[in-house]
Amino acid sequence: MLASRPTPEAGKRLKAARLRARLSIREVERLSHEIASEESNPDCCISHSWLVQVENGDFVPGTFKLYTLCRLYKLKPEEILAFFGLGLRNTDGGYMSLNLPHTHLVGPVQERPGQTLVAPLGLRSKECLEQTNLVSRMFESWGEIPVGLLQQIDLRNSILGYIGLKDYTMYPLLRPGSLVQVDSRQRAIRTGGWPNEYERPIYFVEMRDSSVCSWCDLDGSQLFLIPGPLSGQQLRRVRYPLDAEIVGRVTGVVMSLVEPQGA
Repeated sequence: MLASRPTPEAGKRLKAARLRARLSIREVERLSHEIASEESNPDCCISHSWLVQVENGDFVPGTFKLYTLCRLYKLKPEEILAFFGLGLRNTDGGYMSLNLPHTHLVGPVQERPGQTLVAPLGLRSKECLEQTNLVSRMFESWGEIPVGLLQQIDLRNSILGYIGLKDYTMYPLLRPGSLVQVDSRQRAIRTGGWPNEYERPIYFVEMRDSSVCSWCDLDGSQLFLIPGPLSGQQLRRVRYPLDAEIVGRVTGVVMSLVEPQGA
């Protein structure tokens, strides 16, 4: 069982799914017996009275009956689990969300056949790779690609940024060529409270003619873009908000630790 408490809202959504599939309760009962026979599992059977109780929200179906309903209503497992407040999206949303205590190999990222998302395909120009920019502005076209490792990124609340190959502002914390995840909800500059420089917030800043990821300090209308201490770069000062916009805080990074062989 998924839960022990009544779930009237889930029952309503299951009934709506059945009606969309244009199935009567009697037809569900009959077809469920075919599935049970096919699977050699009587637990897949659904009775008329049982389905009425579920649609009334009296109790929650178990695994095998949920499987039957998925097949009959043409629902994905994550869709029907979402009716009951659960979602497979949370489980395969990425290793980064699990907070596991021990270091370990995670194996290859598994994709479901045909699972895709919209992503950039055509780079506007080679020069785009030299400068820091938002990923959405670097490509000519967008199309569907397999989900793969992009499952690790919180696409709902984040923007993707790219660290230019000539941008050493936060080196070695953020290496040139890295992809950064930017949370646009975190735009207010924190003024302290971090235990060390590795915990200090890094912000993605757009200016009139360029972009940069850096530590930031704000003094009135002056925004100070502070480079990493080992980067060899100079502190910059720009007028804020006249000449600069804080896109958000960097919350994740995809980064190579060494140069590829032959580079």
